[in-house]
Amino acid sequence: MMWLMARGLVLAGALAAWAVPAAGQDYPTRPIRIVVGFTAGGPTDIPARFIADRLATALGRPVIVENKPGAGATLAANDVMSRGRDGYDLLLCTYFDAVNTLFYKSLHYKLEDLVGITLIARYAYTVAFANSLPIDTFPQLVAYAKQHPGEINYGHLGVSSTQNLLAKRLEKLAGVQMTAIPYKGSTEATQGIMAGGNHMYIGPPIGSIPLYQAKKLKILAVTGDERLPAIPEVPTLKESGIPLVAYAWLGVCGGAGIPKSVIDLLNKRIVAIVESPEYRTLVENSGSVAVSSTPEELHRVIEETAAEAAPTVRELNIEMK
Repeated sequence: MMWLMARGLVLAGALAAWAVPAAGQDYPTRPIRIVVGFTAGGPTDIPARFIADRLATALGRPVIVENKPGAGATLAANDVMSRGRDGYDLLLCTYFDAVNTLFYKSLHYKLEDLVGITLIARYAYTVAFANSLPIDTFPQLVAYAKQHPGEINYGHLGVSSTQNLLAKRLEKLAGVQMTAIPYKGSTEATQGIMAGGNHMYIGPPIGSIPLYQAKKLKILAVTGDERLPAIPEVPTLKESGIPLVAYAWLGVCGGAGIPKSVIDLLNKRIVAIVESPEYRTLVENSGSVAVSSTPEELHRVIEETAAEAAPTVRELNIEMK
């Protein structure tokens, strides 16, 4: 009897061990979500929806984009990280998700819980500015801000957002004081510029370049090492006398624990989409660059992002609940 029980336990253990990889091998058997921490129609939402549409075709299952804006993108990341780590709940991850681990106590994840699948884009930011003020260059902005401390408003997407951290760095480097105005997403921040309540927004080129070309706002500088081919007349911050270079990235992530076979499958399918001419045209026409990566390369980017932001976060001495 004891031998039969032991044999039964061994058999049960073997079946359980066999069932784990089988679940990964059968993936996907139901719809997949890609959660975006920003509003619909914005610079993260547009590539997410393109990828979701093509990924659904490649995998033979629906891939749904769900927007959960607010709280500096923590709502989206917390949602994904609190679900099963099986590859059915993915995150359109950004700089925010790495840096938020330095700010927030209430996150449902730590830095090591973010598992990269692949990068999907890289871009320099644009410094968009309102037409309502008599400022056409970044040096003019600095001069005006020094004469009118606190009167220039800048938009950001949360205390831990790139927009806020970069604006704080610009304040320090230029010796000026500005006023922060929070928004839920890039679309709302740029709309605020056109409406006049917001004066400046350091954001993705996909949202600002079309409005700049339509003369609905100005772009005073870009944050990259080089000028953007789409707007070659706009100088870099370095050319404008500010020694600051900054880039952003977009990727697809999941939570630690997703089977390796699932991560490898998603990486293969999404990389093929990112390397397609249609996707490259979509992002490059907006001033971004289509880039893909291995899961390991994206994980290094996530770690480097947090490490680079840490000194600024310590300097601001801000901790969120």
